[in-house]
Amino acid sequence: MMKKNFTVKESFNNFRLDKWFRKNVCDVPQSLIEKSIRKGKIKVNKKTKKSSYRITKNDIITIYDINFKLDKNKKRKEKYIATKSDISSTSSIFIENNENFVVINKPAGIAVQSGTKSKRNILDILRNTKEFDGTTPYTVHRIDKETTGILIFAKNRKYAQLFTSLFRIRKIYKTYLGIVLGEMQNKRGTLKHELIYFEGNNKIKVLAITHYVVLDSNGKYSLLQLNPETGRKHQIRKQLLIHGNPILGDTKYRISSSTVNKKSNLMLHAYKIKFSINDVKFNFSAETPKIFKQTLKEKYLK
Repeated sequence: MMKKNFTVKESFNNFRLDKWFRKNVCDVPQSLIEKSIRKGKIKVNKKTKKSSYRITKNDIITIYDINFKLDKNKKRKEKYIATKSDISSTSSIFIENNENFVVINKPAGIAVQSGTKSKRNILDILRNTKEFDGTTPYTVHRIDKETTGILIFAKNRKYAQLFTSLFRIRKIYKTYLGIVLGEMQNKRGTLKHELIYFEGNNKIKVLAITHYVVLDSNGKYSLLQLNPETGRKHQIRKQLLIHGNPILGDTKYRISSSTVNKKSNLMLHAYKIKFSINDVKFNFSAETPKIFKQTLKEKYLK
């Protein structure tokens, strides 16, 4: 039996096993990693672990009889080349800039990272800014392409891992503002839903929890303060649709028969974020975009 041992370096401490595998062994589909784990071909300290297992420094990862070959025809992810206009427009989006991380106010219509549908992304633009001169941006969380507001990027691996840990143990508190269709039954409450996601062919159910407060309402529309307790993909948008109060401008999670939800911009804004690092409290807020303020006026909300 052919086997190869790897010792986890400090820079990969707290990485997911599957993510470590892609960076250190071979960039293969998730399904192939899962299959190899099930067959006992990938082990951590001689034990079988899930792909989501968090590895630690000096763990011994053993790979048995794996000889993956990358598909030469597979297109490599190309970095987006930021334009002068991209870089100059970023000067106004920084809320915080220090030696370890930045906080920005993300505009609508730009993805956090490059994807199959959108090449232009914040991550590749930030690489070229003066704020990241001599360092590199690390994503530590995401917000949807059409969502505006607060986004944190780390400047080094240590802080990237720190933020990832804080998000995982729910010690980063986020507040969103959203304009929704209709009226909520209660002035404040908690939305709890089991959301369904797919990993390959596997159907996964996860609990999503979001607390809300109605800030203003006029029967047709409501302005909500939203505090997600869990961090599921598209959580707020999915939950509000299930509740019967989709976000104005949401073309994906909407009531199909609705004719009032024609606004092109998604009225969801990541408004505030707070957390503590080494007993130092951080609290940031991002101003709502002009279109959000205009919509509040149009809908007689405040």
